Amino acid sequence: MSHKLIDKMRRRLADEDGLQPLPWGGRLSVALVYPNTYHHAMSNLGFLSVYQILNSRSDTRCERFFLPDADDLQEHEKTGYPLFSLESGRLLEDFDLIAFSISFENDYLNLPRLFELGRLPLWASERDDQYPLVLCGGVCAFLNPEPLAEIMDLFAVGEAEVILPDLLAHLGRFEGDQDELLGSLPSVPGIYVPSQYQVDYHEDGRIAGYRGGAPVQRQWLADLDTSVCRSFVQTRDTEFGDMSLVEISRGCSRGCRFCAAGYLFLPPRERSFDKLVPQLQEGLEQRKRVGLVSPAVSDHPDIGRLQGWILEQGGEVAVASLRIDSLTAQEVESLKASGHRTVAIAPEAGSQRLRNVINKGLNEEQILDAVNLIAGGGILNLKLYFLIGLPSETEADIDELLELTIRIRNQWLEAQKPLGRLGNLTLSINPFVPKPFTPFQWCAMAGEKVLEKRIRKIRSVIARLPNTDVIFESLRSAVLQAFFSRGDRRTARVLPLLSAGKKLPAACRETGLDPAFYVFRQREETEVLPWEILDSGVRREYLWREYQRALHEQLTPPCHPHCHRCGICL
Repeated sequence: MSHKLIDKMRRRLADEDGLQPLPWGGRLSVALVYPNTYHHAMSNLGFLSVYQILNSRSDTRCERFFLPDADDLQEHEKTGYPLFSLESGRLLEDFDLIAFSISFENDYLNLPRLFELGRLPLWASERDDQYPLVLCGGVCAFLNPEPLAEIMDLFAVGEAEVILPDLLAHLGRFEGDQDELLGSLPSVPGIYVPSQYQVDYHEDGRIAGYRGGAPVQRQWLADLDTSVCRSFVQTRDTEFGDMSLVEISRGCSRGCRFCAAGYLFLPPRERSFDKLVPQLQEGLEQRKRVGLVSPAVSDHPDIGRLQGWILEQGGEVAVASLRIDSLTAQEVESLKASGHRTVAIAPEAGSQRLRNVINKGLNEEQILDAVNLIAGGGILNLKLYFLIGLPSETEADIDELLELTIRIRNQWLEAQKPLGRLGNLTLSINPFVPKPFTPFQWCAMAGEKVLEKRIRKIRSVIARLPNTDVIFESLRSAVLQAFFSRGDRRTARVLPLLSAGKKLPAACRETGLDPAFYVFRQREETEVLPWEILDSGVRREYLWREYQRALHEQLTPPCHPHCHRCGICL
């Protein structure tokens, strides 16, 4: 036993407020694992929501596991002490079900270490009845489960509120061995069991097809008012330690063609004002600041009313970013009154042509009007989100990105002069990664040399602008993300090598894979895509049609309830 690790666990528990699990005994026990550190996990509202759902049931007890911090990893290695739960210090093998919650592909690299610390074989084929079932949920489970298909026993394809009740009921009443259980689980809506499917490949490595059953349909909650989604456990040791998080809506009607979340969580749904008020009230009892969580906060029909209510209670409002074309002076005033010194907006692309390609639905006048509204509202600093490497992007588009930045900067500084201060402008620039179940799922990622050249150009221009900074996502990280988000079952072979410190090209050479095949290759319309073992609910032909509209720089208006355009509302 390591007293150092146990003492840290106890301190973390003592620093938490909120939900506590039911006692052990007579309940299905679930180990909920986040494949990153405590700090990252407790910043993830989806992880916290699943923890609450499981522990709100009388027949289930859930405890949390995390990737140990760097110094704790050293302690594990020195003492040989295995991974243990935060709540009771029990080991993974003590639970009936191990449930991974995975939101980011780059966290796959932590899986070999977690399985090793948990004393579990990494590959599902090497685990028998003596080990618990291993489930994967979270965004990655229903974006593309295939890179983890030989690691996980089953996947939850969709939203936890819908899937978990049927799954837990099935597990609770089933009598038989693990093979029989895995054979029965495909009968549960939204459950994908990879071992029940076989994959056939063409000689060139492309997928020829799947055998074993129909694609697994994504499950989603029709009425958000029937559920509660907020940070039920509060701790200071998190990105959002100073606030309570409350989800106000899910899905987005805008149809930005690059955005996986926008398509994966269709149809757009909101919680009503009356149902949100009790959640906001409970959040304010724990923290003065409330973070409103949504892919499009400004699109909520009662956003002004919600923000006003929070301020009337003496609270403060926090949002991740503002929607440019629906921004109001009231919204800016609410953020200023809540003490915000920085707000973020997302033009995404610098040229009008490229904004049309991605269906952003914005023009430069709207962007500059929003900048003026934010600056005039007394916000000190502005952050701009851009993507580079978008489909059909040229050097001219990068030039226009830089020209737009200069115009925004000039207007920002001019609007702030009457206030007697000059804030900072920050550009956050990420390489575009083509994502499954979006119109750009057929696209190749831009080559590394092209992206490096554009990064150098942007950095050289921004470096000459006072009060202006630029940050770039790691290109290596973006390529890894693309490799796994677009990968098939074979890509898992590189995980132990990557976890051990090898770079992706070397790991692929050692396992007989070609990273360019997955990352930098354009797909054909008829190619079977790895993630099409699932059915997202959005018709394939609709996504292809949107891709063609993108190539012709044509805009598509936002969806509306029961429009029947993409197929999700049929």
